Amino acid sequence: MMLRIRSRDGLERVKVDNPRATVAQLKELIQTQLQIPTFNQTLSTNQNLLLAKTPTDLLKFSDMSDPNTPLSALKLSHGSIVFLSYEGERQIRGGPAVSPAGSFGRKMTMDDLIAKQMRVSRQENPHCESVSFDRDCANVFQYYVNETLAFAVKRGGFMYGVVTEEGKVEVNFIYEPPQQGTGEELLLMRNPEEEKLVEAIALSLGMRRIGFIFTQSVVQEKKDYTMSNREVLQAAELHAESGLKEWVTALVKLEVNEDGAADVHFEAFQMSDMCIRLFKEGWFQTNIDKDCDPKLSKMKKEVVVGVKDVREVDNDFFMVVVKILDHQGPLTTTFPVENRITQVTMRALKSHLDRAKSLPFVKRISDFHLLLVLARYLDLNTDIPTLGECVQTQSTLPEGYQLLIQSMAETAA
Repeated sequence: MMLRIRSRDGLERVKVDNPRATVAQLKELIQTQLQIPTFNQTLSTNQNLLLAKTPTDLLKFSDMSDPNTPLSALKLSHGSIVFLSYEGERQIRGGPAVSPAGSFGRKMTMDDLIAKQMRVSRQENPHCESVSFDRDCANVFQYYVNETLAFAVKRGGFMYGVVTEEGKVEVNFIYEPPQQGTGEELLLMRNPEEEKLVEAIALSLGMRRIGFIFTQSVVQEKKDYTMSNREVLQAAELHAESGLKEWVTALVKLEVNEDGAADVHFEAFQMSDMCIRLFKEGWFQTNIDKDCDPKLSKMKKEVVVGVKDVREVDNDFFMVVVKILDHQGPLTTTFPVENRITQVTMRALKSHLDRAKSLPFVKRISDFHLLLVLARYLDLNTDIPTLGECVQTQSTLPEGYQLLIQSMAETAA
């Protein structure tokens, strides 16, 4: 069988011929095939191993610490992923030594010299400590994709929230722009006027755009990558556009659990500094043929990976794992979400207010998606800041605004 080994260097493969192989034998194979000494290996089936920063952290990953444990007992089979942590440097297999002057007999051009400076390696640490999702907004996003779209097509949204002084990213609502998704691609049909309203609401709530979230379809489920080359391009473009070093890219997908049922799974990453630099400077090939390997990103010019000059880079080199947490944010997420199959009308406003009539009025409107509907009819410079401040502080809404919003709801009914 073939096992996939994911380390800071990206995704590599190790061939295991013995069906009764143990952890110790796997380590020997890794030493032989990947040139990493057995004593320097920490293995686990838990991807959080790649976040471990100290020897103490590594000790927490003990599922593969017993050298006599059979791989079959760990439910590892052909195509399974094993995560590997090691210290020091190594020469990537298949990579001959390359002198700074380039290949023998070849003159160095200016492009060659620039390429030598573009050394793509694994970025060890993200610029944010973690990303925490408001439970309700994350659930509303995945539930729609799961129950309505059945993960048959891709869907995406912009995450809004705050970045704390400690560098922690907190996601409090998700805005879903107009879009069209297929099993392989996601086209965001950006609406500048609507996004202007979204930004005004976020500002009034003391929040900002802090990331991009998207789903992978069941069409992609068995593909040999974490993010495809198209997804890397889209994530890099939005990250570069943001100008925010703590920007987070999150993906949602279905994974088969031990009982054979499908679970919804969230993962979070930052695109590496080198990835963003390469994108900004136009190194990526943006025209992707159907025959291209989706786990590899093509470059217009050669870059250095390990000791090799290449024009194709494993997408994993561009991704930095971010720890995921959850929290209960300040907003509710019970109002219908924009730009979905069912169009949101003002009738939804009356239904929402009636359902929540036992709550204080400010609590009834403490929902981003509701505020987005109101923003289409209110003044961005006066009304939205007033509503946002009341929602942010949970203070009593001025009576005039209460009457106005109720009137809008009654008129629509």
